[in-house]
Amino acid sequence: MLTTALLSRDPAAPFSLEAVEVDSPRDDEILVRVEAVGICHTDLVTRAAGGPDRPVLLGHEGAGVVEAVGAEVGGVRPGDRVVLSFRSCGECASCRGGRLAYCRRSVALNQFGGRSDKSPRVTAAGARVRDGFFGQSSFAGYALSTRDNTVVVDAATDPVLAAPLGCGFQTGAGAVLNVLRPEPEAALVVYGAGAVGMAGVLAARASGVEQIIVVEPNGPRRELALTLGAVTAIDPAGGETTAVIRDLTRGGATHALDTTGSATVLAEAAAALAVGGTVVAVGLGAGIPAIDIRDIVLGGKTVRGCLEGDADPHTFIPLLLELHAAGRFPIERLVAGYRHAEIEAALADQRAGHVVKPVLTW
Repeated sequence: MLTTALLSRDPAAPFSLEAVEVDSPRDDEILVRVEAVGICHTDLVTRAAGGPDRPVLLGHEGAGVVEAVGAEVGGVRPGDRVVLSFRSCGECASCRGGRLAYCRRSVALNQFGGRSDKSPRVTAAGARVRDGFFGQSSFAGYALSTRDNTVVVDAATDPVLAAPLGCGFQTGAGAVLNVLRPEPEAALVVYGAGAVGMAGVLAARASGVEQIIVVEPNGPRRELALTLGAVTAIDPAGGETTAVIRDLTRGGATHALDTTGSATVLAEAAAALAVGGTVVAVGLGAGIPAIDIRDIVLGGKTVRGCLEGDADPHTFIPLLLELHAAGRFPIERLVAGYRHAEIEAALADQRAGHVVKPVLTW
């Protein structure tokens, strides 16, 4: 299938829009005509990581329509509207236990996993393109996926709104709904008001949580968070964030979501917890947080990680769409659509805080 794709040939250079050829689906593959794809921080981090194996085809928040399916694929047929998410093997102990994001084969399946016979799936001018990012590489007009990461949704679903559910919105909302599970009387602090953090705010409001505090350095995002359900938005540049939170919550947060990937922020979030409080970290950053062990033990606090919202995409994505249809998960307030050729403008708007989640359309 001839189409266009946004390739990364140099980690320091902008994406390049190029013609590519996507192979026909094998027996276990699904060919999807991509209608929309969200831009996620993970795409940008992976692009910047470098490596000699270029060009790279990224994109892991795809949504579109099935064009063709392989002979072994069941439950999906041409014409189905789908959302693409992360891959999992379905057979390991983690998958059997319902913890798909922690699949023992996750790296092999999601980090540019190739076909067993090494044949190329995507080529540009006859040369192999490194693809298979999250089992989709959806920064292109067509993508090859598999049954485990292809979620069938209602035909009337808006692909621009649905695309970020494949990763970013799923991660933030899942961390709140599946892991933290705050009660309405909880005091929840969300560190970072990007797409993941804002999805967490919306999920908390859908759960009836009344005291939601957001910590975010970007002014426009703090203002947006207040319109989405946060009662307070703190600029961390003011200092004494932990003391301010403990004062606002009368002793500390019962729940916290750290989306920043910063070891310093995670340590601050743990310090700002009340007795018995829990902080969930979802950002893949670096470093070792300076957490006070006495504080954790004497306070009975919990610090834990979370991938992809601890979600099963096949049940959780439809749930989020149901919440949206009921007016309880207004993700349209977070999303802005751009034509795929406008990716650099979309990234500039995102960096400036004008847009929370840019979504490219084909």
